[in-house]
Formats: sequence, structure tokens, C-alpha cells
Amino acid sequence: QVLLAESGGGLVQTGGSLRLSCYVSSHYFNSLTMAWFRQQPGKEREFVGGTDWKNLLIKYAASMEGRFTITRDAAKNTLFLQMSNPKPEDTAVYYCAATFEEETGELTAAYNFWGQGTQVTVSS
Repeated sequence: QVLLAESGGGLVQTGGSLRLSCYVSSHYFNSLTMAWFRQQPGKEREFVGGTDWKNLLIKYAASMEGRFTITRDAAKNTLFLQMSNPKPEDTAVYYCAATFEEETGELTAAYNFWGQGTQVTVSS
């Protein structure tokens, strides 16, 4: 079984930074392709970025690249999302997702395991 638990959300001002964490309770961390998604009120859940287990390549949504940084630490069984200079439009619930598939998909249907989400609010 794969359990995901996000943490690190909260209130941040534009120009600040915030790091989200996703701890994976599983012996299979190194076999998991993992991603971050976010969901804004009234909108569908959207892909932020992710990293595959096979090549450890990192992929970002075009609108997120340059402002968000994804890393994974196998020693800690944790996926991170570093948010730099966030904007009010980045306010959302951020979710961690995982799959045993090799490729980093951008659709929610590509992922079997999900965390409960963590709220990020960016004030101007």
C-alpha cells in the first residue's frame, strides 16, 4: 500500500517562498513516479510537475516552470515542491500523487495514489 501525506502549506506573501513536502509511506518509493497537482476553487485539478522513477527526469507544466522546483529525496521517502516568488493566482490546494507507471503523466487519471492535499494561500 502507498500512503501519501502532504505538509508545509500555509499563508505566504508574494515575493516569499514556501516548500511543500509529500511523505510516502511505502517500501516502493524508488519505484514510484510522483507528481504535484493543484486545485483552485471552482476549477479542475491541474498538473504542476513531477518526476519519474526510472530516469528521475523532472517535468513541469509550462506555466509553472521557472517558479516551482520539484525534488525527491529517496533517503527521506519524500517529494518536495519549492515555490519561489508565488503569486496570488497560485493559491490552491496542492496534492501529491503517485503511480507505478514509468512516465510522468499530466492527467489525474494517470495516478493511483493521492494525498489529502495542503492549502496554500498567497497574499499580495
